[in-house]
Amino acid sequence: MSAPARLVVLISGSGTNLQAILDACKEGSLHAGVAAVISNRREAYGLERARQAGVPALAVPKRKEVDRRDYDRALADQVAEFEPDWIVLAGWLRLLSMEFLGRFPGRVVNIHPALPGTFPGLDAIERAYAAWQRGEIDHSGVMVHLVPDEGVDAGPVLGQERIDFQPGEPLESFEARVHELEHRLYVDTLRRLVTG
Repeated sequence: MSAPARLVVLISGSGTNLQAILDACKEGSLHAGVAAVISNRREAYGLERARQAGVPALAVPKRKEVDRRDYDRALADQVAEFEPDWIVLAGWLRLLSMEFLGRFPGRVVNIHPALPGTFPGLDAIERAYAAWQRGEIDHSGVMVHLVPDEGVDAGPVLGQERIDFQPGEPLESFEARVHELEHRLYVDTLRRLVTG
């Protein structure tokens, strides 16, 4: 069997998708290993998850005076040191410029808690829920996609699944179901990617 795929995971927050990936790698259901976890926020709990799993955890915050493209160029250099097969965005809350994306063409993967063409950008779960409350939609979903350029949540779709709203469902319950689906769909999609 081929060597496990090398993943570098970029996070900004608590890292629940990261945890699902770490668990799948550990139990062998994903033929991959997380080579490093990098966060743009020092306080991101996902860094602690990485440390607990014995994975290098780096905080690389962007300072105000640093140009976005210079930051992305330096970030790409750091990621490249870990020789990743795939760069996995798991709650990374910064738009990456071509200074970064151009270094890893066709190898940057993102997850978004909405279906293709709906609710791009931040707060997608809350915006979908509000649209449902207004009677505009009856379902939302999750997608995993490639990030070829600076378009927001608009790259080629690798996997998607819908979630129907349940009558009277509070936001917290819907959000929990979306996150549960994210964890499963991300691992399933990565499994297909790494096995080619």
